[in-house]
Amino acid sequence: MKPRFDYGTSVRLIRNVRNDGTYPGEDVGKLLVRRGEVGAVYDVGSYLQDQVIYRVHFLEAGRTVGCREEELILASDPWVRNQFEFRDRVIAKKCFAVNGEVLVEQGTEGEIERVIKEAGSPVCYHVRFNQRIYLIPEHSLLASENQPSNQRAVRP
Repeated sequence: MKPRFDYGTSVRLIRNVRNDGTYPGEDVGKLLVRRGEVGAVYDVGSYLQDQVIYRVHFLEAGRTVGCREEELILASDPWVRNQFEFRDRVIAKKCFAVNGEVLVEQGTEGEIERVIKEAGSPVCYHVRFNQRIYLIPEHSLLASENQPSNQRAVRP
């Protein structure tokens, strides 16, 4: 089990990190570091002898968290930012229809269920509108003003 990243390596987080109960002073489930943040590895360890765990300091977020290897890429690797995250409330910018039948009216509020990022493709989301989930491109959504206060985040 050889670590992919060395001490001092600049890495980028590719998944949101929430408190699983091991980060002191914060509620379980609270967002600690948002995907896309860049940090520096300053310790490498293991968990249950089969997972490499990196202690990464994220300067902008002001936090040091443990990250699994699959949650990190080199900071120099290509990265596409996404505007929305899991559980974000969004508004449909236009109607969505299939075979002429309108399934989601313009202005309908929904909730992000999953972020879909694939190399060479635009960012898309699984969005729940009216108890059904649809695959919607990012450019067809607006941020809702109805975000719960613990979900709001400043995005570039």
